[in-house]
Amino acid sequence: MTPHTTASSPQTQRQDLQCDVLVIGSGAGGLATAVTAAKLGLDVVVIEKEPVYGGTTAWSGGWMWIPRNPLALRGGIREDRSAPLAYLRQEIGEHYSASHVEAFLDHGPAMIEFFERHTALRFVDGNAVPDFHGNTPHAALGGRSVSVQPFDARELGPHGRDMRPPLDLISLWGMGIASGAELRHFLRAMRSLSSFAYVTRRVLGHWRDLLVHGRGMRLVNGNALAARLAKSAFDAGVRVLTSHAARRLIEQDGRVAGAVVQTPAGEITVRAGRAVVLACGGFPHDVERKKALFDHAPTGREHWSAAVPSCTGDGLRLGESVGARLEHRTDSPGAWAPVSLVPRADGSQGVYPHLIERAKPGVVAVTAQGKRFVNEADSYFDFMEALLKTVPPGQTVHAWLLCDHRFIRRYGLGAAKPAPMPFGHLIRSGYLKRADDLAQLAQACGIDSAALQATVAQYNLHARSGHDPLFAKGQTAYNRVQGDPTHAPNPCMAPIEHGPFYAVRIVPGSLGTFTGLRTDASARVLDARDQPIAGLYACGNDMHSVMGGRYPSGGITLGPALTFGFIAAHDMAGVPLQSAYPQAA
Repeated sequence: MTPHTTASSPQTQRQDLQCDVLVIGSGAGGLATAVTAAKLGLDVVVIEKEPVYGGTTAWSGGWMWIPRNPLALRGGIREDRSAPLAYLRQEIGEHYSASHVEAFLDHGPAMIEFFERHTALRFVDGNAVPDFHGNTPHAALGGRSVSVQPFDARELGPHGRDMRPPLDLISLWGMGIASGAELRHFLRAMRSLSSFAYVTRRVLGHWRDLLVHGRGMRLVNGNALAARLAKSAFDAGVRVLTSHAARRLIEQDGRVAGAVVQTPAGEITVRAGRAVVLACGGFPHDVERKKALFDHAPTGREHWSAAVPSCTGDGLRLGESVGARLEHRTDSPGAWAPVSLVPRADGSQGVYPHLIERAKPGVVAVTAQGKRFVNEADSYFDFMEALLKTVPPGQTVHAWLLCDHRFIRRYGLGAAKPAPMPFGHLIRSGYLKRADDLAQLAQACGIDSAALQATVAQYNLHARSGHDPLFAKGQTAYNRVQGDPTHAPNPCMAPIEHGPFYAVRIVPGSLGTFTGLRTDASARVLDARDQPIAGLYACGNDMHSVMGGRYPSGGITLGPALTFGFIAAHDMAGVPLQSAYPQAA
């Protein structure tokens, strides 16, 4: 098998390549396909147009929604296939695709078992992670999610330098913080000696890594998932070529047979004897596609995504160039999430995804009219969907997250991190608004002052009893898990009364896109007649979401990305896939 190389290797200088499978894109979907195909005996090349690999996966939380997974079974959580099937049927509604959903549910557990047995992936269970919508029949309180264990980047050897680092806005000096127990330690560091000691050890270890290696070595969340997949790819002989951008697909003898690729040394041809896989991360930064598909972005520029900037719709355009079509039957074209725009020292702006602090006790979201519009503790998708429905057509879509001094020091607010981290620079840049009282804060934000004061007074009255009559905040298992378990009577509600007061402006954003290329249940890309385009597959966000534009639980992007990559690899290798991997292997 041909050894793997990187873009800096002399083997890649203007040299045409031959392989069985060409994967375009290095996120979870692309790498999962590559690893599985290589383990099935195929010669695989992965190309990535950026100088780093890992895609948006490397910036993600790293959770994968895989009902009936082996870790749940080992934890004593057993459910019939009919339960998650019924949950998805209810959640997806009219855009439910039985063939895709059943393939995902049937082969997801097999995928986890395969990667546990044959690769560097090591999982942690989500047996206490509930589905988003606890009031939907057949929603689960846990057991349908998995993530990965932390990973030592030193295991990547020289390839570690090409690994995408965590998103700086949500990390601490470039140090990722694992969800769950580790995050709780960081939030309690100024209130608990044991948590302070834990955080001190982590920070000192990270600073040591920065001095010795130039980056953090303990990778967590999506960064660990991308690194473990990459380690598995390198171990299996996959060639991962960074700074290699696909320019056009090659068609030969009625099939897709490779691609013309731009490299640092010029164009080369990569020929693929079995398949080409589109895994470029969807179109979150494709202005023209957003203009066409996002109602709230009439010019394509009124939407900001937290996905990596290189996700500009390359895979969709490549597919369309050989006859593929987008699947427009969807509830929402994007994986909505509230974001805020953070000014950077160089004049650019970062996009901060608000995923954590909204459910903590002592924060509300209001429109410019000074009124609440949503259960702040609900999922990021539900939050953003509510805002899009609240703002009348033609008006600028935005809202404000508002809290008091006690809250921001305890939990942070957007890019402003909890104590003891300073945030004066965010006030000076205008990102974070601060005022001694609510009337002054309303004036600084352009919010209706009287309405805001009435809203907060009403919220405080109910917060003391832990009851939210308007939006039932804190009433579902998902709400409560996201809140602060040490706060009673409602882990998601506390009065907003200790000035000064703070606010951050929320604008329309997303974690990625749902609308993608039409495929069959084997991830084969379909043409206008719904026939497979020979030799062409799509996975990740280049494949139309199996969830039909809905967001029933955390991990519904990465779970299907790995699963359909796993399915696609078996299909292109001609290896039958059963519901349990030992039979499929």
